[in-house]
Order: sequence, then C-alpha cells, then structure tokens
Amino acid sequence: MNFSDIVSPLYTTAQMTLAEKGIASAKVILTGFVVVFAMLFLLIAIIKIYSTIVTNVMSTGERKKQSKIEEANTVTSAPVVSAPAVPTVQDGVPEEVVAVISAAVATMYGSSAKARIKSIKKTNNGRSAWANAGVLDNTRPF
Repeated sequence: MNFSDIVSPLYTTAQMTLAEKGIASAKVILTGFVVVFAMLFLLIAIIKIYSTIVTNVMSTGERKKQSKIEEANTVTSAPVVSAPAVPTVQDGVPEEVVAVISAAVATMYGSSAKARIKSIKKTNNGRSAWANAGVLDNTRPF
C-alpha cells in the first residue's frame, strides 16, 4: 500500500462537482431516513404484538374470574345482605367529622358497596397536609 492509494479517495472527493457532492449527500440522508423509519416501524410492530399478547393473557384471566363468579352465583340461592361497615373512630374525633367524611366518600363513589371507610383517626403531626406535601415534593429523589 503506497501513499497514492490512501490519498486517491480524498483527491477524487475534492474533484467532485457541486452537483455530484449534492447527490452523494442526498444518498446519505435518504439512507439515514430509510434506516431510521424502518427501525421505527419495527419497534411499533414489536410493541403492538406485545400489547396483543398481554391483552389476550389478561382477558383470559378475566374470563376465568367471570366464570368463577358466575359459578359462585349459581350455587348460592339467597343473596347475602351484609350490614354496612361502621368505621372505627378514635377518641377525640367529633361525630360531625365522621359524618362529613362518610358523606364525601358516598358522594364520590355513589354507594357504600364500592368504597368502605375502615377507620378515622386524628394525626398528631405538627405540619399541615400542604406542608407535608411540600416537604415530600422537595425531598423526593430524582
């Protein structure tokens, strides 16, 4: 290998006309676009296939749960009616506060079957809820 073999490609590039350089640049750019979009479409296809698989697996699990629920409903002839759960209330919490919390939950969820209050207790925290949120927001790691 001599010096002219190394310099020859550089020399031919220097002798290219402006139109030839433009065509060569366009080929490189077009090749880049084709590769990038081909990989993008490949990733989209992989993600769609994965989501289809996950959806099928989850729907199979839902079908099994639904069949178990239907089976359980056919076995029991009389519906079981349970009394609404009464939340445990710590001493010092007024009945009005319990009523307001219960009303807010009932308003949000519509019925007591969807949501249940298990307990209501007073916090002895020196900060307000807004101050706690600020502390958590400012001390959360990246």
